[in-house]
Amino acid sequence: MTPLEVRASASLAGIFALRMLGLFLIMPVFSVFAQTIPGGNDTFLVGLAIGIYGLTQSLLYIPYGWASDRLGRKPVIIFGLVVFAIGSLVAAMAHDLTWIIVGRAIQGAGAISSAVMACVADLTSDANRTKAMAMIGGSIGVSFAVAIVCAPFLYHWLGMSGLFSAIGILAVLAIFVVLWVVPTPPVHAKAGPAPFSEVLHNPELLRLNFGVFVLHATQTALFVAMPRMLVAAGLPVAQHWEIYLPVMGLSFVAMVPAIIAAEKRGKMKAVLLSAIALVAVAQVALGGLPPTVGVIAVVLFVYFLGFNVLEASQPSLVSKLAPGQRKGAAVGVYNTTQALGLFCGGALGGFLMTHYGQNAIFLTCAAGAVVWLIIAAPMRTPAPRQS
Repeated sequence: MTPLEVRASASLAGIFALRMLGLFLIMPVFSVFAQTIPGGNDTFLVGLAIGIYGLTQSLLYIPYGWASDRLGRKPVIIFGLVVFAIGSLVAAMAHDLTWIIVGRAIQGAGAISSAVMACVADLTSDANRTKAMAMIGGSIGVSFAVAIVCAPFLYHWLGMSGLFSAIGILAVLAIFVVLWVVPTPPVHAKAGPAPFSEVLHNPELLRLNFGVFVLHATQTALFVAMPRMLVAAGLPVAQHWEIYLPVMGLSFVAMVPAIIAAEKRGKMKAVLLSAIALVAVAQVALGGLPPTVGVIAVVLFVYFLGFNVLEASQPSLVSKLAPGQRKGAAVGVYNTTQALGLFCGGALGGFLMTHYGQNAIFLTCAAGAVVWLIIAAPMRTPAPRQS
């Protein structure tokens, strides 16, 4: 990659990661915090607060992408970051769950991911675009790792209001990154309507879209229950990092051989199917094994090993498998289904927790992963990259 491509990819990946950090940073602690505010005993509303961010994102990805084609990438990205910062302020000032839900919805309305992806496409060559997309995909995993480890610390020091304020400050800083670090994309002729029809009829992309929906639905549903499980097992919120840090660190190390095998040795299909199976097995284990701290730690390692492999690999596959010149459209649909998964997982997790208990969350997520495994089994993958 050229220096300009590296600069563009790294800075835009950082901005993309910030957007995901806005979701992830509250997940490890919110369900415990919610019990201290009006409305927080309704676990459906707790799940809605976690997941509504994804719903508003999914509704606005395509309009933001359309606007960026006509108004320019940077103005749309900056506008989205301003909206995101306003939502963070609303949530920081909230004194009940209803206003936190409103703030989270506004945060999600700063849906800049499609504009960021289009900017990456503008600033990278065809030969290096997959690498840039892989950086974007990897940034999601990194942001989640940072959030899951740091959130208990930050919540202990700053409280939930301070967490939302910190997220808003980061959004403002990201605006300066867009202005001064991200290269200005070249001006193109106005684009016609996004050619989604080819993307929506591609069976390989449909498998990946269904997969990212299930992956992120299980993620948000898991964290409706997980913080409370750890507290019930005798681990205060301020010490949850003692589980999350080694689990995330070890799962990142363990995924490296899998990614190498997938990319360079032509084992992509076997690796992805194995990762999906790990997600399913972990959910079954959470629903069936004694919820001690040690058991939870081991099962979370299994889950995040599968999660991290899938999170790092699937965006690159979308870029490689997109038909013709339809990479932007393919990524836009992928991002939309990802955001819908975030919303549905939070809402469904809260509903199941309220009416059927936490084990219903895990067994439902396991069933979703099994269906995904069946759908993914006939998948076709690109030829391995040559060294």
